[in-house]
Amino acid sequence: MASSTQQPGTGAILTDPVRYPAGASPAVRTKRAFVLVLLTLLVPGSAQLVAGDRKLGRIALRVTLCVWALLVLAVVLLLLDRTLVINVFTNPVTSLVLVILLTALAVGWALLFVNTLRIIRPVLLAPPARPAVGIALVLALVLGSGSLGYAAYLLNVGRNAIGSIFSSGPAIEPVDGRYNFLMMGGDAGDDRTGRRPDSLSVLSVDAKTGQTAIISIPRNFQNAQFSANSPMRALYPDGYDCGDECLINAINTEVTNEHANLYPGVADPGAQATLEAVSGTLGMDIQAYVLVDMDGFSKLIDAMGGIRIKAGGWVPISGETIDEANGIHGMPLGWIPAGDNTLDGYHALWYGRSREFVDDYARIARQQCVQQAMLKQLDPATLLSKFEDIANAGTKVVESNISSTQLGSFVDLAIKAKGKEVKRLTIGPPDFDPAFSTNPDFDQIHNRVDQLLASASGAQATGAADDTINAPAAGAGHVQAAGPAGLSRAMTGGLPQESTAPSDFTPVTTTPDGEPITEQMLDDFKRQGNEQAIRNLVATNGQCAAL
Repeated sequence: MASSTQQPGTGAILTDPVRYPAGASPAVRTKRAFVLVLLTLLVPGSAQLVAGDRKLGRIALRVTLCVWALLVLAVVLLLLDRTLVINVFTNPVTSLVLVILLTALAVGWALLFVNTLRIIRPVLLAPPARPAVGIALVLALVLGSGSLGYAAYLLNVGRNAIGSIFSSGPAIEPVDGRYNFLMMGGDAGDDRTGRRPDSLSVLSVDAKTGQTAIISIPRNFQNAQFSANSPMRALYPDGYDCGDECLINAINTEVTNEHANLYPGVADPGAQATLEAVSGTLGMDIQAYVLVDMDGFSKLIDAMGGIRIKAGGWVPISGETIDEANGIHGMPLGWIPAGDNTLDGYHALWYGRSREFVDDYARIARQQCVQQAMLKQLDPATLLSKFEDIANAGTKVVESNISSTQLGSFVDLAIKAKGKEVKRLTIGPPDFDPAFSTNPDFDQIHNRVDQLLASASGAQATGAADDTINAPAAGAGHVQAAGPAGLSRAMTGGLPQESTAPSDFTPVTTTPDGEPITEQMLDDFKRQGNEQAIRNLVATNGQCAAL
């Protein structure tokens, strides 16, 4: 039986193996070492309290309990007021405080592990046990302190990305219960002043339910109407009608080059003028815009690990333009095949921007499909595992006048919207006649927009599934299946016979004779100058579904 010798003046039992391991057996010392490492990992400060500096242990344990209490509070608030919690993490001031706090906790936890190693006294351990205890302590340090440090780093990355992308302006209020955002895909170039938005879509989100509607406007839309309060309305009171060159996507460049003085104090007059043109054209108040350049779009998809889509027809990666007037390109640099595809940023960019052999409306349908694929596949697992790459790619978003103080509300809306149907309208085929964008009827546009928003504000929207896009198509299986009328509509972008396209389709992978379509076949037609044959075979490439 061990003696009960006590340290004079303290009352401590010297043979207590936890606080005085020198008299313990090697097996007990090893067990003690692992227990102390585990205590420091699970309850920081408890190892010091039972076997080391009790004052340090009490301080560390109080900090641990406070952190636990804050975590419980955060979980409760997340259940009761998710927007508030998200705002704490996205607000530039509170997020900086959190970064500093997490960094301090990580450093303090690391020091506790170092102190625990001193308490363990490795020299007392049997030589075979020392490496195992050392490895366990390092792993625990990485799992505990390292995780906090990495969380602080990621939060700081996100904070910097938010500061780079979003503005510090005032918050915006919903209009008629909806937030309306103009999404522009900017095609910037070294030979241009200002970006030319070749992709224009309005994202309208119900402020309570997250029900979403997307309205796409062709880049070649003419006679766009500026909103009543737009400075450009004084120059174009009857619409942007200076001729065939006055397409809606030319407003950005014209205002940037010639009329920036009309927008004093505005960071991007061209983008603001485009927003006003889209707002007046659709007859709705658009509160904010996001402009993404093509390079950023490509990098963002790469950061996500690519997107998965089902393509209805072959899509060319166009070569150099050799006939600007007729839109004729040289030999394609490649092809995106019909069927299931996983697209990296480069191929996703071309899938969304290519319009060779088809019209702009097929391209619009593919752009909507790419957007849906990104939303569908940006799940929490992808976001967490690729957060740094996604955040860095996000800084390629050229600009936005959305206030960073409102990101919590909008992220919460995005969470609500996920899984809900997305209602769509295109100011062109399949919703309007092909010539409509040249001679638009604005009363008709406003009525259709009102109907769309009314249907998107219902408790349960109906219509096409949110991950399937259907452009005017030639039918399923192969081109011949559609018949002459269907093929004609596919070639001209005309209206389909039914207002709602089928929710599923079969990619066109064979010719009418049943021969498999290949890249070599398409390239041979191009070399022969038989572009009509290519048009017939790729007419369904506006059909797309996010996988």
